[in-house]
Amino acid sequence: MYAGSLPCCSECLSPGQETSSKMGDEEAKSLPMELSEKGGVENNGFVQNEAFDDKETDTSSQEEMPKTCIIGVNPEATEEPVLEPYAGMPKEVLLKFSSQARYRVTREILFWLIITAAVVLVCATIAIIALSPKCLDWWQASPIYQIYPRSFKDSDMDGNGDLKGIQEKLDHIVNLNIKTIWITSFYKSPLKDLGYGAEDFYDIDPMFGSMSDFENLLAAIHDRGLKVIMDLIPNHTSDKHQWFQLSRNRTGKYTDYYIWQDCMQAGAAIAVPNNWVSVYGNSSWQFDDVRKQCYFHQFGKEQPDLNFRNLAVQQEIHDIIKFWLGKGVDGFSFVAVKFLLEATHLRNEPQVNKSQNSESITAYSELYHDYTTTQVGMHDIVRGFRETMDQYSREPGRYRFMGSDGDEKEDIGATMMYYGTTFVQEADFPFNFYLINMNNLSGNSIFEAVNLWMQNMPKGKWPNWAAGSPNTARISSRFGKEYVSVINMLLLTLPGTPITYYGEEIGMENIASENVTFPEKSPMQWDGQVNAGFTEGTSSWLPVNPDYQSVNVEVQMTWSNSTLSLYRELTSLRNNELPIHRGWMCYVWNDSNVFVYVRELDGLDRVFMMVLNFGQESTIDMQAIVPSLPSVVTIRLSTNFSNTGKAVNTNTIKTEAGEGLVLEYKTGKPVHTMEAFQDNCFVAEKACYSSAFNLLYANC
Repeated sequence: MYAGSLPCCSECLSPGQETSSKMGDEEAKSLPMELSEKGGVENNGFVQNEAFDDKETDTSSQEEMPKTCIIGVNPEATEEPVLEPYAGMPKEVLLKFSSQARYRVTREILFWLIITAAVVLVCATIAIIALSPKCLDWWQASPIYQIYPRSFKDSDMDGNGDLKGIQEKLDHIVNLNIKTIWITSFYKSPLKDLGYGAEDFYDIDPMFGSMSDFENLLAAIHDRGLKVIMDLIPNHTSDKHQWFQLSRNRTGKYTDYYIWQDCMQAGAAIAVPNNWVSVYGNSSWQFDDVRKQCYFHQFGKEQPDLNFRNLAVQQEIHDIIKFWLGKGVDGFSFVAVKFLLEATHLRNEPQVNKSQNSESITAYSELYHDYTTTQVGMHDIVRGFRETMDQYSREPGRYRFMGSDGDEKEDIGATMMYYGTTFVQEADFPFNFYLINMNNLSGNSIFEAVNLWMQNMPKGKWPNWAAGSPNTARISSRFGKEYVSVINMLLLTLPGTPITYYGEEIGMENIASENVTFPEKSPMQWDGQVNAGFTEGTSSWLPVNPDYQSVNVEVQMTWSNSTLSLYRELTSLRNNELPIHRGWMCYVWNDSNVFVYVRELDGLDRVFMMVLNFGQESTIDMQAIVPSLPSVVTIRLSTNFSNTGKAVNTNTIKTEAGEGLVLEYKTGKPVHTMEAFQDNCFVAEKACYSSAFNLLYANC
């Protein structure tokens, strides 16, 4: 029997109702489906009679439809089954359950937890950003490698280095852990003064290649994650420059692009306007047969000075800056900027020796150059260059570096002015030539050169260091081979940006030849093959140093104790150790032999102490000088590789002539917190280390 609803049996009905029920059963058999749908009649599974006409059904018959009763069925079995959530439920069912308290409360809790977590995350991010120190920019984070392009690598066998040659050797720079390349002047030029008088600021000299070669080099540099700086010499041009040719003919706006003055010519003699002398000696005035006037030149007579009191000339230089930055160059080194302006009164410059016959003055050193260098308004021009460069620094990650030379042979204060002021930015730094210009090497002379810069540098500015350049004898030739590595150790462990002149990483020497004019510019020594791997041609523009078979990149890459291997270890140490990368520097000792300083970082108990010998064999008791120093420390690096990793007693630290030690130790009392050393400590971009979170923060 079907266990659902059944028609009522006779026991449940009255006699009249029973008769009606029988009649209803008969009629129900013929109920069509339409009546069941329209009238709400319960079909209960009976077969429909299609012959039944639903029009004959009236309201009274619907009211007399048989009722059902429950017979022998458990009442609990008739309850509607409990509906549970299930996969794929329709929206109506989902809404029924989602409104229940257990689901609604859980949902609200999760919602507010997510909101709270998001707020906490945002606040933490803001706090980290607010507390984080300023990140070091690319020109601060990496050493700079200076290349004299004519001497680096020859790619076309003509004996001259070129841009393609630099591109071929980019992997060497990467292997040095260096990220910034400085390429000296390669503009189209008659190559008087080694190319520092440009014939065309918008073109490459054919000796070095084409503009396409430069663009390919630039792309290759950037592909390796490197940056490139190039020279710009705004003070003067070549006398072959189109501007000068138009100016000497008094053509339009170019008439006053240069500094012209009337001068009298009597045969071979010229009555010049004043006693001004060029850097290379003799009068800085040159008579021009075309214009019949004298033009002014602070350097060679083939390099006439531009007239920077003419605003059109200033605009020309701004356009040149924009052109190269538009190419993708990452920065400039502005050369000879102190010569940009001259006094308009043209008075004679004072003599150094007042008793000297004025007619005999021919050397640059015989005059004080009060009227031809660092004139009022010169820094405004340089700041204008900075403003133009800043227009290209707005793109994230594309800051454009600006360096300048300074008055390194004059007042240190004049050099520091190139940093700009608190409110007006000028150069990121003027290049530091004080180590280059040292005549005598000792622990004291090194200390004096370093201290001079650090004591005078404006607060918050960034230092830089160089010991070689295209215009200075190489380190090994000035001071001796034994001092090359210790000077590299000095440069790479001081705070700031070190600058390495090509070849100093392998200890190259000057060419020992009386017939060579530029002995410090000898070709780079790559390997032991003919011409040191510099060129596959039969000769090079300068002779290769005879020591190239032992002093070259290829052989030093295989020696664990080579100058090159130590250089790479030092750059790796600088890049990876926070105290050396951006920490405090404190001088702790100097004498005729050694210079000692520490590098520390707030919050980090690991300290590095540099003991550098620039004299003769020495033994010092550092524990007596720094009482908190541990009795035993570890040699992290030594110029003598056999000592690396050894322990040394701090009361008897011994160094040989030219030996350098990087000592590592832990302490809870760093030197920069000691009152005795307060005046000897410096930090440029201050940062503190949190060991709990393994991050840097600014407010110590």
